[in-house]
Amino acid sequence: MAPPISDAVVVDVLRRIDRLLAPLVERLGRPPALPRAEREQWWADRVSRVAAGVAAAPRFAGKLADLLPLQNTVGTAVQSLVVLGVAAEHDVDAPAERVSLLARVLLDRDLPADRVAPLLTRVQGTYREDALGRADERKGARGTARTLWRAARLLSRIDDALDARPKGKLRHRFLSNLPVVGVLGGYAAEREGLRRAAAEAAAVLEGRVSDEGRAGE
Repeated sequence: MAPPISDAVVVDVLRRIDRLLAPLVERLGRPPALPRAEREQWWADRVSRVAAGVAAAPRFAGKLADLLPLQNTVGTAVQSLVVLGVAAEHDVDAPAERVSLLARVLLDRDLPADRVAPLLTRVQGTYREDALGRADERKGARGTARTLWRAARLLSRIDDALDARPKGKLRHRFLSNLPVVGVLGGYAAEREGLRRAAAEAAAVLEGRVSDEGRAGE
């Protein structure tokens, strides 16, 4: 059995995810005139329609996608985007708070911001261009896809922890195990997972969920 993933490793990966996806969150920002009550729902629905297709694409391989550690990493990368979008709606600017939120929602791991902050200082360093990509490569639909794939590559370092991420309905996940047609089940499951990720992020930020359980569970 592999040793548990340390807090330091988790924080190092999630801080990179935060830095990588933050510009994409700004670029995908919802319409400014949208009422506050509808903003989180926008991230859950409007962004999900685009992002869930990227997350479900590995399901063309059916059950093989689970063996490749592909589905969890890509799916978690897309969920990270939605969680950070919800965080932006709540004006969460501190890196430690955003990393803490990502850990809570995506990994079901209790890492308060005051525990994250010292680890951020410890691992602080320069981001390489091959990890973040050039700014001109991150524009448009192709740039969005490249950014999400880079995030998936980073998340592969903690793949063993990604099974805790929000998931879709059981029947859709069952369908996603089938070759080719699994993409339909994968799309439905990933879209529902994105909605749950957005709802849980909002619940955590609004204090509607305890450390003992997920929102809605």
